[in-house]
Amino acid sequence: MRYKDAGVDIDRADRVKKEIKRLAARTFGKNVLAPIGGFGGLFRIGRGRDDGVLVASIDGIGTKLMLAFELNGHRRVGEDLVNHCVNDILVQGARPLFFLDYLATGKVEPEIVKQIVVGLTTACRKVGCALIGGETAQMPGFYAPGNYDLAGCIVGYIERRKLIDGRRIRAGDVILGLPSVGLHTNGYSLARKVLLEQEGFSLGKRVPELGRTLGAELLSPHRCYWPALETLLGRGLLKGLVHVTGGGMTDNIPRVLPRGCRAEIRRGSWPVLPIFSLISNFGRVKDAEMFRTFNMGIGMNLIVGQNQLPAVVRHLKRKRQKFYTIGCIRSAPRGVRYV
Repeated sequence: MRYKDAGVDIDRADRVKKEIKRLAARTFGKNVLAPIGGFGGLFRIGRGRDDGVLVASIDGIGTKLMLAFELNGHRRVGEDLVNHCVNDILVQGARPLFFLDYLATGKVEPEIVKQIVVGLTTACRKVGCALIGGETAQMPGFYAPGNYDLAGCIVGYIERRKLIDGRRIRAGDVILGLPSVGLHTNGYSLARKVLLEQEGFSLGKRVPELGRTLGAELLSPHRCYWPALETLLGRGLLKGLVHVTGGGMTDNIPRVLPRGCRAEIRRGSWPVLPIFSLISNFGRVKDAEMFRTFNMGIGMNLIVGQNQLPAVVRHLKRKRQKFYTIGCIRSAPRGVRYV
């Protein structure tokens, strides 16, 4: 089975995004520092060496919301949304400033809305980010009873000279991987297609390989990496950071690589979580498709020079942050190769 068979065509979306990128570029002025395609958009404020940069990102939860509807996991997806967005601007070194949410539903259910907002505010407080506003849209007839859509926008700040943009990445640099705790918020359409539709698993079914119910596994939180990495930012120790989201490592790592640099990822250098093996085996999903759809157990990549590696390792150990050395950078056309 392919992600496309579950209704998600990554290649088609990429073609559309190229056209969006072309059209959006017509709106850019001199303060826009990078084209669309990074994890966060970059907008300069100020002038000179100490320019400030606003880093902004927007995202949603995707079909993980369908599990929230069935399992009453509304607080969880609120937290997931913030964590995902925080990670997206963290990779460029930005400190979260404020967050806005968008909630659309057919009919406002006060208790559901309250749980979502509790999740949003809980996650925002953990990273020092203010929830300064949002929009709640009532659209009768558009959403089924009990259903809603949820999206969020985050804005962060960093001094321009401290921006992490991948330009310093060179052959010989090391790639570290920080573990995920599950699917996070990507690949759920394929996971649901295989496990719920094809295999007929119930969300309440306890799965021995997982050690818990399928519902509990699929509703695992999208981990926030800010607490582990905050004090590493701005010190010049990290050449690149990659939030492993939709597209997996295959599509996300190249977003930070300069020309002539390829990431070589050593398979077997970290434990692949059991949920991914279940999806792969039951769906007969090819490895290339798995690595382009899911995070496969790694939620964040750190690209570090050999000279900076000891300091980064010491930091991660002090934080009691588990990590794996999963690959390196080679001189080759930009991309990802699994070895």
